[in-house]
Amino acid sequence: MAAITYQSGLSRPARPTTRPVHRAVPTARAVYWRRRIVVALVGLVLVLVMAQAGAALGSSTLTAPERRPASAHVTTITVRPGDSLWSIAQRLAPGEDPRPIVDELEQARHGALLQPGEKIEWSG
Repeated sequence: MAAITYQSGLSRPARPTTRPVHRAVPTARAVYWRRRIVVALVGLVLVLVMAQAGAALGSSTLTAPERRPASAHVTTITVRPGDSLWSIAQRLAPGEDPRPIVDELEQARHGALLQPGEKIEWSG
């Protein structure tokens, strides 16, 4: 019986022992500045969005608070049985939106309940 030996002439090439070096490609000046502008705009948008979110949650906004001119006209209202802040606001400013007045009365009273006969002074 004859022995057959097989020798493959194809062998794998040796693996490189080092990794290929990737060199940084210099960025064009226009691309550099365009990226900077985009980053600055994204930052500005984030600041504005956070300011709006803060205003919606009740903190101060970036604008100055609204100031009303001081007037010498003071109105005194006597609370009647069954009155609410809404009905008092409607008596103080008939024909106007009572919501801002209700909010101011509520803040000034710190949540205290209305008592019949109580006098409320309003300068408006």
